[in-house]
Amino acid sequence: MHVMLRAALAPVVDLVYPPRCPLCGAGLAAQGGLCAECWGELVIPGEPCCASCQRPFGAGLSSGAICLPCLGDPPRHDGIAAGTLYNDASRKLVLAFKHGRRIALAQLLAGLMAARLPALEGEWLVVPVPLHRGRLWRRGYNQSALLAAELAKRTGATLLVDALVRRKPTPTLGGLGRKARARALSGAIAVNRQRAAALGNGRVLLVDDVMTSGATSNACVSVLKRAGAEKVVIACFARVLDEALDHAG
Repeated sequence: MHVMLRAALAPVVDLVYPPRCPLCGAGLAAQGGLCAECWGELVIPGEPCCASCQRPFGAGLSSGAICLPCLGDPPRHDGIAAGTLYNDASRKLVLAFKHGRRIALAQLLAGLMAARLPALEGEWLVVPVPLHRGRLWRRGYNQSALLAAELAKRTGATLLVDALVRRKPTPTLGGLGRKARARALSGAIAVNRQRAAALGNGRVLLVDDVMTSGATSNACVSVLKRAGAEKVVIACFARVLDEALDHAG
């Protein structure tokens, strides 16, 4: 019924709000996408890549190998699925979604993320990276929770929007060294006690909009594993990997 109603109202919506590319404003044939030129500006990670973290490799390496960062510091997660690599185009989409209140972009961003997910066999839980309540009140929504809800719909997994809580506000981690990031996140993220039983022996898809250093997602993975989660795969829309962009270019 919901799909039929949406299809019936689509011409009215298009008349009132003509479909436009959210990046450049060019006219589109339908709502919810990008123009061909802006699609071409997104960088989609692909093969070959690291068997542990899906970091794209340059020429001369094959999938199945482990990247140097993972060899030097084996991750606790069980894989990373990034919809795009972070560049100017993906940054504009994130800013519009996160700070510009373009929450309808959740469907587009989640669609790109879903295309990069591994096969989720069996029962999975979808858990967003949490916001501190102060930031949530100011922004009005948790962008990672909106993405998580869309991914739960697409995968059939169970959404646990409040499985994790952020107990204290944290500063922007960009520009901080590894030790400083660890201090800022120490004790900041915890499992919601009311959801702890559901996480035990569970398989979790941890959802965030942007993965930069990985410090926040790693903190989430750590508390999920301590709560008994069997497997944690990280899904993000954009992953900051400048060296991979160099190879892509």
